Amino acid sequence: MGKELSEMTLEELWELFPIILKEHNPDYKNWYEIEKQKLLSCLDKRDIIRINHIGSTAVKGLIAKPTVDILLEIDNKSDIEQLKNILLHNGWILMWSQNDPCMRMTFNKGYTKEGFSEKVYHLHVRYNDNWNELYFRDYLIEHEEVAKEYGKLKLELIKKYEHNRDGYTDAKSDFILKYTEKAKEEYGDKYNPIK
Repeated sequence: MGKELSEMTLEELWELFPIILKEHNPDYKNWYEIEKQKLLSCLDKRDIIRINHIGSTAVKGLIAKPTVDILLEIDNKSDIEQLKNILLHNGWILMWSQNDPCMRMTFNKGYTKEGFSEKVYHLHVRYNDNWNELYFRDYLIEHEEVAKEYGKLKLELIKKYEHNRDGYTDAKSDFILKYTEKAKEEYGDKYNPIK
């Protein structure tokens, strides 16, 4: 029968779910829209401030892990336990959560004991704020040469980090931070809720 995902070590999970990069799939946008509608139908609308498609699958033409990342920003008065339970009852698996220094929860869909499903999602739940992911996404969309450079970096890193998600993520962080800062200079407080 095999172990449940919750019983596996990090190394076993990384082996079962290696980093895979694929050419951009135009269907990512549709996958996002379908999942967004499901979230809107099961969550209390008063809790939802913004929902965005983030990450590389949101950037046309960019090589990416075939995982649709969704940033769900919620009101800071939301009942976190209730929201978490609703998501768990709607097919999401809680991967990670923290309360300090700020509330963050990451859920996924599409991970099975046999490996990835056809459609894979990561849902990042946070309070409404000036999140870097929104700036970085927009910068890549508007600066094709930077998106191409990012794609080349990812292809280099996969050789070393195919079975080490943390290492892969850490190795991209300097590049992401550099262009996030450029984006914030260019876009100002575009996503800042306190303007």
